[in-house]
Amino acid sequence: MDKQHSFSFRNVTLLVLGTVALYWGLNHLEVIGKALGTLIGFASPFLIGCGLAFLMNIPMRAVERGLSKVGSGAWVRPVSIVVTLILVLGVISAVVFVVAPQIGTTVASIRDRFPGFIRECEALAAELSKRLPEITVAVNNIGLDLNKLTSELSNWLSSLGKDVLSSSLNLATSVFSGVVTFSIAFVFALYILAGKEKLGRQMVHLMRAYLPGHLVDEVLRVCRLTGDTFSSFFTGQCLEACILGFMFFVAMSIFRFPFALLVAVLVGFTALIPVFGAFIGCVVGAFLILVENPIQALWFIVLFLVLQQVEGNLIYPRVVGSSVGLPPIWVLVAVTIGGSTSGVVGMLLFIPTASVLYALLRQNVRRRLKAQTAQQAPPRPKR
Repeated sequence: MDKQHSFSFRNVTLLVLGTVALYWGLNHLEVIGKALGTLIGFASPFLIGCGLAFLMNIPMRAVERGLSKVGSGAWVRPVSIVVTLILVLGVISAVVFVVAPQIGTTVASIRDRFPGFIRECEALAAELSKRLPEITVAVNNIGLDLNKLTSELSNWLSSLGKDVLSSSLNLATSVFSGVVTFSIAFVFALYILAGKEKLGRQMVHLMRAYLPGHLVDEVLRVCRLTGDTFSSFFTGQCLEACILGFMFFVAMSIFRFPFALLVAVLVGFTALIPVFGAFIGCVVGAFLILVENPIQALWFIVLFLVLQQVEGNLIYPRVVGSSVGLPPIWVLVAVTIGGSTSGVVGMLLFIPTASVLYALLRQNVRRRLKAQTAQQAPPRPKR
């Protein structure tokens, strides 16, 4: 009786304290938000390090499997980490050293050709206003002044350089802070990769010491599902983006489009963003080509639509396949919500997150329906 009374008193106490804490939290959301922001700011290098470790673990596992065929021992893990770092840094260096000169050339070309492009647009607008007076009437009705628009655009481009110079100190401070944060995150990621099995065992022992066994098993099952889903998604998405970028480079080189390498790399990088990413690359690429050759910009859009159909119907189903396991409508919902809440990072993370939640919900629904069917089934007659 005393144990039951003590148990009931503890439950009532926890309920009262929880209610008071919830009431205080609802009335001090701003304070809680600032506290969480400060906490995340302090923990951001380690959170980034966990993300880097997860991403680097994907190619590192493939390297380890290859080295395991040669031999086994304590040397496999350090060599795998070194080979993975060389591969990652090699890809980044290749992109930087190949694309950086292209970016400089493109910016210089746009800077030189932009005044002529504006004059051509003004001449085209004047010619259209002569041949089609109704266009001039429509423009006047909506209050659009092309001369004013052109002047404002030129002033904005002129002031852009001044703004960049005036904010150089803030930029240098931000770059230094970012380098320090990334360095801490990178070292933390290396520690995780070097001892991931030991860290995993310690986390399991910690959970089994303080949580019921069935709850620990369920947490481990969800963690395995989450890891497999995120790994499959990022692997397929990166491979698909590389294939799409290579297709654009080959096609644009064959048809002699300007800025072929830069636009191909741009489309490949933006294709990492699901659903909308490639279209962002198309818009930017079309603008770059538009300044150089307006007719080729139109043909580039046609080329993009053709390659997008090939990629969507032939390549994506075979490369990514059903690794995400999420219906298209929920992919669109996840991308929209992720983009509106967390930008590009949210778009990348919300799809596998939604896939995990969808898989867990589907398993729970099937388990409940199976239990209901078993309860409703008539008993077997005795022989």
